[in-house]
Amino acid sequence: MTELWKKWTAVVPAPFLTALLLGASYLGFVAWEQSHWWLTLSDYSFGWLVPLFVVFVVHDRWPKITAAIGACAAPGSPRAGGWKGALARTAATGALVGGGLLFFIGAASRAGAGSAPAHTLAVSLGASVLLLSTLFVSAPEPDGPTSVVGRLAGDARVRLVALFVFPALVWLVSAPLVSVVQQKLSLLLLGWVTRAVFFVFDVLGLAVQRDGNVLTLPEVLPGQQNQVGVAEACSGIRSFTACLFAGSFLAAVFLDRMWKKIALVASAVIFAFGMNILRALFLTAWAYNYGEHSMEEKVHDIAGFAVLGLTVVGLLCLLPIFNLKLSFRQHDGRKTPTPFPTRGGGPA
Repeated sequence: MTELWKKWTAVVPAPFLTALLLGASYLGFVAWEQSHWWLTLSDYSFGWLVPLFVVFVVHDRWPKITAAIGACAAPGSPRAGGWKGALARTAATGALVGGGLLFFIGAASRAGAGSAPAHTLAVSLGASVLLLSTLFVSAPEPDGPTSVVGRLAGDARVRLVALFVFPALVWLVSAPLVSVVQQKLSLLLLGWVTRAVFFVFDVLGLAVQRDGNVLTLPEVLPGQQNQVGVAEACSGIRSFTACLFAGSFLAAVFLDRMWKKIALVASAVIFAFGMNILRALFLTAWAYNYGEHSMEEKVHDIAGFAVLGLTVVGLLCLLPIFNLKLSFRQHDGRKTPTPFPTRGGGPA
């Protein structure tokens, strides 16, 4: 064990390596805590992929992480100066204390009262803040004097911690929303989906009546009522969380600019909402032609998986567009733009 520790500390300074191991223990506890919901809530069954993807992202970024550690420890390492540097140090210290308290409160509540969405959210958020702040305060100091930079983003410690944003914050996506938030979000999405389906059928001239979240369709069999109720399962919460996770992972691995990452995650949310409306339209059209009793569970499941699949395909199609760069080469005395896609993989 001593030889292994010496081998590791030859690459990563002991304080930062200790912070990484502590962070791994935080996230291990979070994975254990969230596994209860991954088993019991189908909306969050994708959570089993989160630990695997976190390990993959850290492994994929390890050369960049070691390079960033070296940049922190090198003489002349950039540090934010003035009030920005003081703000960074104060924020890191406050986040370390606040994240630790939140993590402790969530864990103590979990031990005393059992699993609850609020407890899981407190543990997940506390662990995320605690991990990032611990890494910041444990970043190696340079052997010589530092160089002062005007922007906080130019601070070597900030660049190092930025590489761990996805591994730290992705757990908030796989944690169940607090009941009040989830109910309000579901009701909001339900209203949008129901109104969108009613609008499309009305524009097409198809007979349909809307009463709240219930759509009344023409009878397929005489005397048999034909109604479609847009239930909470059709609100799109499941596709929203799963697509948000998929978009975050793809942005973390394949994109190198923050605005591109944010744009891809936003695209994932838009795709999820749009595809869920298409799913509701398909199921309503199915009931319109074959009756409400024809919509078996298999039809619902196939439509739901199709939403996730098409969203992922759409995000994959966006990656080459976001990674498109133009290089100008001299040709016959003229500059000609040459497009070529590149793989990013910058901090998340």
